[in-house]
Amino acid sequence: MGDKKTRIIAIANEKGGVGKTVTVVNLGAALCRGEKTVLVVDMDPQFNATRGLGVDIEDGMLTVYDLIKDNESIKAADVIVSTRWEGLDLIPSNVDLSGAKVELIDEVGRENRLKEALESIYGEYDFILLDTPPSLSLLTVNVLAYAKEVIVPCQTHPYAYAALDGLFDTIFAIRENINTDLSITGVVATLFDSRTRVSHNILEKLKNDERYADLLFDTVIRINTTIAESAGVGKPVVFYRKRSYGSSDYISLAKELLSHS
Repeated sequence: MGDKKTRIIAIANEKGGVGKTVTVVNLGAALCRGEKTVLVVDMDPQFNATRGLGVDIEDGMLTVYDLIKDNESIKAADVIVSTRWEGLDLIPSNVDLSGAKVELIDEVGRENRLKEALESIYGEYDFILLDTPPSLSLLTVNVLAYAKEVIVPCQTHPYAYAALDGLFDTIFAIRENINTDLSITGVVATLFDSRTRVSHNILEKLKNDERYADLLFDTVIRINTTIAESAGVGKPVVFYRKRSYGSSDYISLAKELLSHS
């Protein structure tokens, strides 16, 4: 174990398309630019965070699937890969992870497989950021059983706003039954389009809703094509185009997160 006080943060939302993976990749990169050491753990079988950090899965390469399936003989250190950016590491995922939900269903303590697998690296990083699949599956439960904090990205759209209630219920249920250390650090408004009335309306609702107002980050992640371009070339936007809205928004979010410590 290292000597850092590691913050273990899940980026979670049961709804897809809200900017979850984009937030994991770019918040991680922004923290790394701020000279923090960051490990991204890709717990989504779609493995977009792995691709977003420019890592190709090659034959024989160990992934998070191997780690949670066989956490006695495979150690976290065996699975961690370095990205092109110093201080930003990754535990990659691939499509095999979708099978873990079925394979672990009869295992005792199945919800704690990830926690057990990663205990040995506590203190090695300033931040461990965990990407989750867009559903409440055993994989998401494993992430929330291990994390200490949750950041909830909420697309500024009525469906995403309406889904927040159910997500908060899930987080509270896991805190009550599995992980008493879990807390919600904040809600971050994502995919904000300043040209549309609907984006402004949902942002106002988040600011005025007593359930979320105190949790809402001041930083708003604006809709920005540069973020999608950067994902396409496997490079976080803060390294891809430093002067873009996407870059400045995620750097701002990283600074705000650091002030929440």
